[in-house]
Amino acid sequence: MIRLAIIRQRYNPFGGAERFVERALAGLAASGEAIDVTLITRQWSGEPAVHRQLACDPFYVGRIWRDEGFRREACRLVGAGDFDLVQSHERLACCDIYRAGDGLHRAWLARRERLLGAGARFFQSLSPYHRATLAAEDAMFRGSRLRTVICISELVKREIQEHFGLDDSRLPVVYNGVDLAQFNPSAKARRSETRQQFTIPEEEPLFLFLGSGFERKGLALALAALPQEAWLLVVGKDKDTARYQQLATHLGIAGRVRFAGPQKDVARFYGAADAFVFPTVYEPFGNVILEALACGLPILTTPDCGGAELVREGENGFVLPGDDAEPWRVAMGQLLDGARVRRMGEAAAATARPFDIPTMTGRMVELYTRLMAG
Repeated sequence: MIRLAIIRQRYNPFGGAERFVERALAGLAASGEAIDVTLITRQWSGEPAVHRQLACDPFYVGRIWRDEGFRREACRLVGAGDFDLVQSHERLACCDIYRAGDGLHRAWLARRERLLGAGARFFQSLSPYHRATLAAEDAMFRGSRLRTVICISELVKREIQEHFGLDDSRLPVVYNGVDLAQFNPSAKARRSETRQQFTIPEEEPLFLFLGSGFERKGLALALAALPQEAWLLVVGKDKDTARYQQLATHLGIAGRVRFAGPQKDVARFYGAADAFVFPTVYEPFGNVILEALACGLPILTTPDCGGAELVREGENGFVLPGDDAEPWRVAMGQLLDGARVRRMGEAAAATARPFDIPTMTGRMVELYTRLMAG
């Protein structure tokens, strides 16, 4: 029996990292392996309910106090527990395994600078929150306890090696798993229903953008590149949604753009679309990439997305620069051809099939067994 603690601060049904934990817990429960899982969390409302949860909810005011207080209390619970392995999805120094689902904070900040003016870059460099997060990242990666970092893409592995010099043996790449029973080409059965709900014509080419945090996910570029013959459906939340609606109006495409807000049942939106656009500034992997592929959608994304490693150029999608709308406009124009979309969609679905949850769970169990033996 392996006594495993998994640490994640809170559950957000729209968050990719949280959805990974949810799927991993389900996979471990279904694997039949002798693994006793304890979830250390501030708040968790996801499924499945694990055998044991330890509440870790210290009082806080502001996000610096929130994160630091959680780190301290989680490490106290780890010290008081009797765990064989501690796997954290937060940056803290008391874990044996860190799953780098959020990538490196310093890598995100470096890319974000490209979006900012000189004044905003200066204030970012002085931000107490960013400084505290970078300090926590340093303490974890340079600490003596950390044994293994689960990298969710080769992109993340390269960045960790570049900044912290960890060797290959400590950096296994384990891609995310996708629930192929939920995400598959049969999602297209709800195409008409979903399009009717958002008044999108049945036969018009439709691109899907799905993700919360529109600045980082690159919605502005997707809007700028939208061909005149196509529609765009935006699913996700952002505090500045109104600004992107105004941008669509300014570009003269507001009549062909629909903002659906955050949604729990996202499979039907993949089913309604013809292709998936994700011009992200930085995404360590992107569950949405795998979900879209599994539903049979060609992918358009950037080299700064770990999920781009699954894209075969012109066969199941395109990898395009994240700072120029023109190549996106050209590639999206190629996907106005229905026959080509169908061919690429079939290739996309085939790409996703090896990345099911049992395969991902098996990789995780192999890692736990190896660490225990070591």
